[in-house]
Amino acid sequence: MAQEFPTGRLAVLVGGGPAPGINGVISAVTIEAVNNDMEVIGFRDGFKWISQGISDRHKILHIDDVSGLHLRGGSILGTSRTNPTKSEAQMKNVLKVLEEMNISALVTIGGDDTAYSASHVYRAGGGKIRVAHVPKTIDNDLTLPGSAPTFGFETARHLGVFIVRNLAEDAKTTSRWYLVVSMGRAAGHLAMGLGKAAAATLTIIPEEFRGRQVTFDELCDIIIGSIIKRRANNSHYGVVVLAEGLIEAIDEKTLTEAVNSGQLGRYGKVVRDDHGHLRLGEIEFGRMIKDLLTERLKHLGLEMAFVDKDLGYELRSADPIPFDAEYTRDLGYGAVKFIRSDAAANYGAVISYAEGRMKPLPFDEMIDPKTGRMRVRRVNVDGETYECARRYMIRLERSDFEEPKRLARLASTISMKPEDFRARFGYIVGL
Repeated sequence: MAQEFPTGRLAVLVGGGPAPGINGVISAVTIEAVNNDMEVIGFRDGFKWISQGISDRHKILHIDDVSGLHLRGGSILGTSRTNPTKSEAQMKNVLKVLEEMNISALVTIGGDDTAYSASHVYRAGGGKIRVAHVPKTIDNDLTLPGSAPTFGFETARHLGVFIVRNLAEDAKTTSRWYLVVSMGRAAGHLAMGLGKAAAATLTIIPEEFRGRQVTFDELCDIIIGSIIKRRANNSHYGVVVLAEGLIEAIDEKTLTEAVNSGQLGRYGKVVRDDHGHLRLGEIEFGRMIKDLLTERLKHLGLEMAFVDKDLGYELRSADPIPFDAEYTRDLGYGAVKFIRSDAAANYGAVISYAEGRMKPLPFDEMIDPKTGRMRVRRVNVDGETYECARRYMIRLERSDFEEPKRLARLASTISMKPEDFRARFGYIVGL
């Protein structure tokens, strides 16, 4: 049974990148809070203004303001990647604004960085501010119970699959290859979901390299191996899905040299955001891989038309599909229920659900003691779901090198002797 909440003001804000369903959480939080005689303050642009001590960038939310909002994409409160933990002064500003506005509860909506910031607000407030965080990201990379997704992921995958399927049909029609770079900094869930559901020719995610650094040569050779294998079966087109997190798997010095090759900033620029992450959207990863592939294929006597396509921004502010429209109502309702509970007086939490029941996850359990950051959920490359994905990809496998006739056929596709083909490409299958 929820205890009576000590004061009547609750604030809500959004951090990180957009994701389908943000408005659904805002709507559910507002409705449940107002129905429990609480006033709801919506802060604009995440922590951006309150970390500067500016308190007037907000709006009071009423039920009429959010009615039907759960079906709309975007965020009526905007969002930002401002990190209030960067300095003690910024965190003091946040607490000062909350105190001056008589706010004693905060619901944050965002990914791992916003969750980390929310945990610091709770800790710095000494328990005076009750904090609930609603996990949001199309990357699906927060450690929620079982296979529970972060909201926004299902909509992004759903809509992204249609785009990838259309590209696949265009590839078939025009006899060319598409290189689709999917959002997903820390984990390859979205890339894998898109590639698997859309039956892409090949999907490459950082998890398959098991934490080791990746080289451009290896990435290109994996793709070239897929192209050769398709050509051996008289198919001259395909779609490759690349998780953008592969960028961070490459040594930063090597990456910087590649980005600035030819002329300054040819492929963008290497910069970091407020949380210390590489701004992956500033790097034209797909175009870089396209140019590297074109050059390498020339040396193998192959000419191939490539088109690079970044996929992510088209998905982030889309109207949510029914799954996320329903799910975000559960999450927003659960956030207010937790805020009003006895438990919220003892710890701040990430709101999650397991088997139909709300399961608040204390911040202390969600933070990795080694890194001091929120734990990341990565694709389990040892499980059957990834094993299934690999079975349906077209890529060089160890068996291609172990069966002499198959090896000879692949080698002949690029006028190589079998032993030379093995020496050139065997390393990508562990030979």
